[in-house]
Amino acid sequence: MSELRFDGRVAVVTGAGRNLGRAYALFLAGRGAKVVVNDLGVGISDTDGVAPAPEVNPAVTVVDEIRAAGGEAVVNTDSIAEVAGGEAIVAAALDAFGRLDIVINNAGVVRQAPVEEYSDQFCRDMIDTHVLGTMNVTRPAWRTMKAAGYGRIVHVSSGAAFGIAGMSMYGAVKMAVIGLTRAQAAEGEPLGIKVNVMAPYASVRGNGFGPIPPSPKLADWLSVEQVAPLAALLAHEDCPSNGEWFTVGGGYAGRVAISVHDGFTERPLTPEALLGHWDEVLGEPEAFRIEPPGGSTAIRTMFRGFQP
Repeated sequence: MSELRFDGRVAVVTGAGRNLGRAYALFLAGRGAKVVVNDLGVGISDTDGVAPAPEVNPAVTVVDEIRAAGGEAVVNTDSIAEVAGGEAIVAAALDAFGRLDIVINNAGVVRQAPVEEYSDQFCRDMIDTHVLGTMNVTRPAWRTMKAAGYGRIVHVSSGAAFGIAGMSMYGAVKMAVIGLTRAQAAEGEPLGIKVNVMAPYASVRGNGFGPIPPSPKLADWLSVEQVAPLAALLAHEDCPSNGEWFTVGGGYAGRVAISVHDGFTERPLTPEALLGHWDEVLGEPEAFRIEPPGGSTAIRTMFRGFQP
C-alpha cells in the first residue's frame, strides 16, 4: 500500500506543544501537511493544574522542528476555552495557508479529586476545555469545511470515559466528547465532513499505568509514536469511518462500541418483574459491558508481550 500523505492539506492541532499533540503535529507535517501548532504554553499538571510554565512556549519548538525538516507550520497561542480563541485558531490557518482541511481537538486539562472534593473551578476548567473548547474550535472550522465540501475532524477522548475512581468529572467531559462526535458525524456526512474520536493510552510524563510502575520500558511501550498513526488515518481523506470511537496505544488500535441488548419486555412493567428478569435486562455480559480501563480486553491486548 502506498504511503498516506497530506500534501496540500492544512491541519490545526490544539495542545500541540508537547506530548501527544506534538506527536500528531510532527506526524502530519512529516507526511506533507501544513500545520497550525496551537498551545497556550502553560504548565501541565495531571492533578490540580498547578505547575510552572516553561520559559518558551513549546509550540515554538515544535514549529522550529517542522521547519527544520523542510515542512511548513505556524505557531498559535490562543485559548480554546474562549469563543474568540477558537475563531483565532481557525483564522491562523486561513491567514497562513488559505484553507483548513483537518482539525485535531487535542487540548484540554485534567483535574482529579474525590467526588465530594471536586471544586466548582475544577469542574468548570474541564467543561471549558474539553466540551466548550472542542466546540469553540470546531464551529469556525465547520463553516470553512462546509463551504469547501470537505473536512476531517478528530476529537480526543480518554480511557477515563469508561469510569475511573477519582476522575468522575474528567470522565464525564471525555464521554461528552463521544456524544459530540456522534452528532457531528451525522450532520457532517452529507457535507463531506467526517468526525471520529480516539481514546489514546500513552506514558507521556514518566507516569505508571495502573499497577505497572513507571519505567523506560513502559514509556517506550506506550510511546506517543504508537498513537499518532491512528490520528493520522482518521485525519486522512481515505479514512473509511465516520462517527466511530477508537482506543489506541502500545501498537494496538480497536473500535469501541456501545451496544443495546434485546432485554426484557413485559406490560405493565414493574420493578418486581425487572428484578426477577434482571439477567435478561443485562444481556450477555461480555458482549455488552463497557469494561473499566484497568481490566478491559483492550488493555490486555495492548500489553500482550510487554515485559516490565
